[in-house]
Amino acid sequence: MKIRNFSFNNLLAENKNTIILLLVCAAIFLAGYYFASPKEEKDISASEYSEYEKAKITQVVMDSTEQDETSDGGWRGEQLLLAEVLSGQYKGETLHVSNFVGPLYGVPLYEGDGAVLIISTYSDGAHTATVYEFDRAAALAIVTVLFVIATVAVGGKTGAKSLAGLVVTLVSLFLVLLPALMKGAPTLPTVFAVCAYIAVVSLAILGGVQKKTVCAMLGTISGTALAMFFGIFSQNLAKIDGLRVPDVEPLLQLRQTGTPIGLSGLLVGGIIISALGAVMDVTMGISSSLFEVSAANPKLGQKELFRSGMNIGRDMVGTMTNTLILAFLGSSFVLILYLYSIGLSTHQLLSSSYLSIEVISGISSSIGVILSIPITAFITAKSLSKK
Repeated sequence: MKIRNFSFNNLLAENKNTIILLLVCAAIFLAGYYFASPKEEKDISASEYSEYEKAKITQVVMDSTEQDETSDGGWRGEQLLLAEVLSGQYKGETLHVSNFVGPLYGVPLYEGDGAVLIISTYSDGAHTATVYEFDRAAALAIVTVLFVIATVAVGGKTGAKSLAGLVVTLVSLFLVLLPALMKGAPTLPTVFAVCAYIAVVSLAILGGVQKKTVCAMLGTISGTALAMFFGIFSQNLAKIDGLRVPDVEPLLQLRQTGTPIGLSGLLVGGIIISALGAVMDVTMGISSSLFEVSAANPKLGQKELFRSGMNIGRDMVGTMTNTLILAFLGSSFVLILYLYSIGLSTHQLLSSSYLSIEVISGISSSIGVILSIPITAFITAKSLSKK
């Protein structure tokens, strides 16, 4: 028992700074969540409303769906189904539901399949239902579990820490950033602050609070800031902003009806988020490498260490920049294919908002990654040259 208490006390002592930092970050998260979370008020006076509920298909009454060769084998048609409602106020009821299927929406459903229904309730108490979509919750859960298993099996303890950092990232984005933006928080400062918070917490979880981790934190925040500033410069130069981003129209309608969301900063906000992961990867790699170099040859001075950091960083530039550009191109692959198919002229293509947004996003993120290399190398070399 004494040995166990001694080990536990040593563990606390060794990780004291990390624990303190994570506690402070937890307090910051709770404060941000409290101020950002919307105060939901349900309208219980509405006489007609719709709900999305889970259901299970118990019988296929009618099925006219068939594959359409002109749509590359996509399904088209209509089904009449019996479905048992599994959630909500109508749980346990079996309803007749229609399932409309087209190449761009819906899939044929069969007995035993899960589905999500749109159940509409009317003022006289009657209710009807149609199929919204196939219930993909189980499929997504299986994919997520396989990802977790692979990460832990290959990465071990470090893989588990990276998953914890991923959870922090998702929670911060969905529970703090998005609600804050919907409440009218300034877009760019809010996005940058949340991303800086994610970087600090994720790196603290991964490597603890020590010199090399702090160097990586500073390099990440600096590189992300440079990506943001270059994005602002680029969008002003090209006279384009978040109002031209695809799918922004519904948000514009929300703003026009009273939701105070800032739209013009969404383009650069997306650049900041996109650059964050790559910048963290590069800065942590350079910082860790320089600490290993210094441990192997303690006589190296600041200039030699900085030169080593730059050499290491140059090897990262090519693949990391390529990765970012390909990520942006891949996310817009369908749009690029469409633009190619309609045969736009060079002048039309270069002046289009679609291409401008992709170029600005890819290059600004890459600039953040590239410039984070000398910054991190300098910070790390400086910290190692002082005892």
